[in-house]
Amino acid sequence: MTLLVLLQEVVQAVIDLAPLAQLGAALAASIVTIGAGLGISRIGSSALEATARQPEVAGNAQTSMIISAALIEGVSFFALVVCLLIAL
Repeated sequence: MTLLVLLQEVVQAVIDLAPLAQLGAALAASIVTIGAGLGISRIGSSALEATARQPEVAGNAQTSMIISAALIEGVSFFALVVCLLIAL
């Protein structure tokens, strides 16, 4: 009988922590979004600076920028999905 009571207390404690998990997931999602935005803006800045210094490498810089931005977006999307799964 005491094991059942202990199990019910554990379940109640986990249920009470659900809002904290949602808050943590929201905080993590916002950090992911800010990080992705900063990373992509840094890539764009570096590509424009490289193009300004050497205009003949504009095509290569743009290609590298697009690939890097796509990889950052993919990782940030994966992180957002994980955050949403934690919140549920």
